[in-house]
Amino acid sequence: MDQRAQPETFGQRLRHWRRQRQFSQLQLALAAEVSQRHLSWLESGKAQPSRAMLLRLADRLDVPLRERNALLLAAGFAPLYTQRSLDDPLLAPARDALQRLLQAHEPYPALAVDRHWNLVAANRMLPLLLQHAAPQLLAPPLNVLRLTLHPQGLAPMIDKLPTWRAHLLARLARQQAATGDPVLAALAEELRAYPLPPGVPDQVDDDEDFDTAPVALPLALNTPAGTLRLISTLAVFGAPHDIALSELAIESFFPADAATAEVLRALAASL
Repeated sequence: MDQRAQPETFGQRLRHWRRQRQFSQLQLALAAEVSQRHLSWLESGKAQPSRAMLLRLADRLDVPLRERNALLLAAGFAPLYTQRSLDDPLLAPARDALQRLLQAHEPYPALAVDRHWNLVAANRMLPLLLQHAAPQLLAPPLNVLRLTLHPQGLAPMIDKLPTWRAHLLARLARQQAATGDPVLAALAEELRAYPLPPGVPDQVDDDEDFDTAPVALPLALNTPAGTLRLISTLAVFGAPHDIALSELAIESFFPADAATAEVLRALAASL
């Protein structure tokens, strides 16, 4: 999150995250096993937290690692979580594990994105789905959501585009609500402003429950090789202590039918 958009003091930041998570002071006090009075004093600045208390509150509020460091600094403590570049030598084991995971998923597409949906890594299958996208959308940093919904990106290829678009916007809204990240809010505003391709109705199919089943909704792409129907799963690194790793998301696509599996196997064999 952009630190300039955040409150300054520890108490203000704590109140911000409590409200972001829709906790009352009493609810948070009970969850953190602290008195409501003490919590009120922490938010007002009448009291300062211990490091252990701060981390307990951040854990109960599920504050992202990046913002836990901001809370620690605001309270006068040193940051706890590292913030390395993904090309840092110390992250080599994680990078290797990520690449092995992506490669092992072939002949199906898989990719990894950062907290703003910029592409970090992908296996060899992904470029095969992007051949008809405008070159400017493929230039680094490649934003996966922008590429998907842009009229010169994948949007013209997507069957039932309004439904898939609504699914992605709902997913982005949940992420923005969880993080309070203004960059994600700006991205959502940009995506909502994209026009639909000519001839595409601006309505969601009533029989598609895109918000309650975000993992199972199929992505149907009309490609020269035929219609590919894909479902996706999401994965993250377990128990990360580095901010960059904590913000990575790995999306793996699987064929939703036998015909798609056959086409993807044939495409992989041609590489």
